[in-house]
Order: sequence, then C-alpha cells, then structure tokens
Amino acid sequence: MGSQPGPHPEITALSTIMTSSTRRSRDHFEPQDNDPQEQRRLRGLLEQIDYTAFISNREVIGAALSIVDAATFQKLAVTVASARVKWVSEAVRLSESGSPATPDQTARLTAQRNAYEELAEAYEGLRRMVERGYIALR
Repeated sequence: MGSQPGPHPEITALSTIMTSSTRRSRDHFEPQDNDPQEQRRLRGLLEQIDYTAFISNREVIGAALSIVDAATFQKLAVTVASARVKWVSEAVRLSESGSPATPDQTARLTAQRNAYEELAEAYEGLRRMVERGYIALR
C-alpha cells in the first residue's frame, strides 16, 4: 500500500523528524472538517488517546526495563559496534578474495547485516523510550 500525501504536503514535509525509523504523514492530525469546534473536539480526543498510549507505554516498558542506566547504553553500543565491524570486515574479507561471493557467504553476510541493523534499531528504540519518558535513566 502506498501512502497518499496529506492535504498539505509542505506542512507534512516540515513536520517530519528524521530518525532511523520512518515517520509517515498519517502519524499526524490533519483535520478534514472545516468546523473549528469539531476540530478542537477531535484534537481533544486524540490527546486523550495519546496520553493513554503514553501511560500504557510507561507502565509496561517501565516494569520490563526497570534498571536502565548509562552502563546499559554503553554495553548495547559496544554490542552494536561489534556487530557492525563483524559485518563490514566480513564484506571486506570477501572482496579481497577477488572471487564472487558464494550463496553461503552471501547468506552469512546478510545474517551479519541483519544482526547489526536489529541491534542498532534496539539501541535507538531504547533511547526513544528514555527520551519519551517511558523509562527513567538511572
């Protein structure tokens, strides 16, 4: 499914936040009704929904990840860096052989890239959890 641009693509483009995750135009309230009272009512409902999601995230994530501190981030960052270097150094090693990569070598390289990308996303996800107040950094 392709996403359709909103009624004001220039506003959507300006309100986009670049992270390693994708933000879609449908992530933002775009009033379809010209009635200001209806827009305010809908904004109020959406704020209640957002607050409910925030509280739910804070309770669930906070309970599951109650002990997060700078050392947690450092360990995760080292794990991400190690996965990255393993993936890239394997690619360099394959390129130095001068031979085309075999399907097995390509599969191993793909698995290493996937591991790096998943770990990097987890790091960013944990950072966003702290940034959004779902967990307290100790």
